[in-house]
Formats: sequence, C-alpha cells, structure tokens
Amino acid sequence: MASDATQKAILKLILSLPSPILRAMSGGGVVYKGGRTLDPRFQFFAHAARKLPPMSSLTPAEAVAGSAKGLAAVQGPLEPGVRTESLSVEGPNGPIPCRAYRPEIQDIHAPLIVYAHMGGGVIGDLETCHAFCSILARIVRTAVISVDYRLAPDHKFPAGLEDVLAAYRWARDNTARFGAAPLPPAIGGDSMGGNFSAIVAQEMKRKGEPQPSAQILIYPAVDVASETPSMTTFGDAYPLTRETMEWFMGHYIGADADPADPRLSPDRTEDLSGLAPAVIATAGFDPLTDQGEAYAKRLQAAGVPVRYRRYDSLAHAFTAFTGAIPAADAACREIAGLVRETFEAGS
Repeated sequence: MASDATQKAILKLILSLPSPILRAMSGGGVVYKGGRTLDPRFQFFAHAARKLPPMSSLTPAEAVAGSAKGLAAVQGPLEPGVRTESLSVEGPNGPIPCRAYRPEIQDIHAPLIVYAHMGGGVIGDLETCHAFCSILARIVRTAVISVDYRLAPDHKFPAGLEDVLAAYRWARDNTARFGAAPLPPAIGGDSMGGNFSAIVAQEMKRKGEPQPSAQILIYPAVDVASETPSMTTFGDAYPLTRETMEWFMGHYIGADADPADPRLSPDRTEDLSGLAPAVIATAGFDPLTDQGEAYAKRLQAAGVPVRYRRYDSLAHAFTAFTGAIPAADAACREIAGLVRETFEAGS
C-alpha cells in the first residue's frame, strides 16, 4: 500500500487536472443546485465519499479516526513565518490543551484571537484547524490560540462550550504574554466552533463582561434544530449532510437538554444588540448556509457591524481543504483579510 506521502502526492496530481476531466472522473456533468455550481474539486471528493460508509453509521471513535486521516490529506501546510507553541489552560474539569500561533510580523494594535475547531462537538482536535489558524495569524498579524475542547459523547453539552469559555477568559487575562493589544480577544470558529463563538459573545453580554473585539463565525451552527430550506436543498451535501448533523447532535446533546436553549442555539436569543462586530462566512453547498446568513441579517438589524460573505462554489468544512482546493484557500485568506479590516476599523 502506498505511503501517506505518496497518496497525498497522487491526490495533488489528480486535483491539478482541468475541471472538465475532474468532473468526468466524478460522475460527469456539473453539479448545479439552488442556483449554485459546486467547485469541481469538491465534486471529486463528494463522488469519492460515496464509496465510504456514512459517518452516521460509525462509532464516534471511528469517526474521529477517519476524519483525522481524511483531513491530513487535504490540509495546507503551516504558513511561513508562523511558529507554534503548546499551551495548557486550566479549565472547569482540568487542563485544556491549546496551541498558540505566533506570526513573525505582529501588529501590536491587533487583539488576540481565540479559535474553536469544527466537528459537531464530537470529532476534531488542534490539527483540524491547524492550517487555517496559521493563515489567520499571518494575515491578521496577531497571535491565535486554538482550543482543544472536550468532545461528546464522553463529554456532552455544555462541556465543550465551558472549555472554550474558560480558554477565552484565560486569553483575555494573558494578552500581554502574546504581544497582542490590551483589548478583549476576538473569538472565532467554524461550524460547532462558530456555534461556541456566537455563544461566547452572548455569554459575555449576559455576564456583564467586555465584548470580544470581534466574533468570527464560519459556516456556524447557530440553531441545532433548524428547519431552514437549505437543510433540505443541501441535506445530502458533502461533507455535512442533514443525517450527519443529526448524528452529531444525538451524541452532543444530553437527553435533558433543550435544543432551543440559547447556549445550544444562539440564534434563539431574542436581543442581539450590543454584541461584538462580526465576520460571518457561509458555504453555498451546506445545509447550514441559511441559518448563518439569517444570523448575519439579525445581527445587522440589531445594529451590530457585520462583514458577511457566502462562498457559493464551496461546501461545509472548506477551511480544512486549503491544501487541496484553491478556491477554499482563497476564501480562507479573504476571511482573514476581513478580520484584519474589522480590527483596523474598530468595528
């Protein structure tokens, strides 16, 4: 069997083929749905995934292992000029492993960023968002702290959220250690990490604590019981299907939890005024796309400054595909640029 390095090299060669050839290898034709055209490289991965068992048929341990192997093949490298540092932050149930990303060129006026990875609260770790955190650090020119929060089903809601809150508060008390501006850190994440990030901003308001300098919500799950049209239109999308979303929530939410609880579904919070400026990005081929866009509009209506982008050709989890899909890499760099704009504008 070919080594991982050889398999990655072969995959890179295949993905460099012209779009018509890639589409021919992926079932033929253009994938067009909801007025959007799927990137041919995502189409290739979606076609290949049909040969694999759905995540909903796996145990959480099997899903963790399979996801880690798949992401290793598609992630980009650590950005040049960015170094990492392992950290341990005291949490509500013991130490929380974290990783700091420190750029060579740092803007002393930029706040720190705390980041939570995707994975439905069930899978994922510090490697899941490794490349993207380094992109943020390099382009925004600030330190980024990635949080390895506890996962379900061993640690159901609200364990992971509590870890992210603890890491955020620790970072807020230690900005000088990372050469960041003496401001509240920004909070960010993708998918479930976006869920946590929206909730952190709301929790700061509820507790009377300073708002984050920004909230960075990438294809966020802001309503775990959502019934928006995209849950149907893109319910069979790759890599997140409606069935997979339900599998995640089945493991993450305890039997006594209410899906309408704002600490599970931040879009259920009635008053969004006074929250941190937001950078929100959604993917076109994603069952979560409608709820992310709706949350952006609700924030704007509440007077919150919002920079919003929808990447129509991309699918959920695109931040993990920076080494395989050029459009995903470009989107990640644009998002980082929007964060920098938000910091520079102070809004």
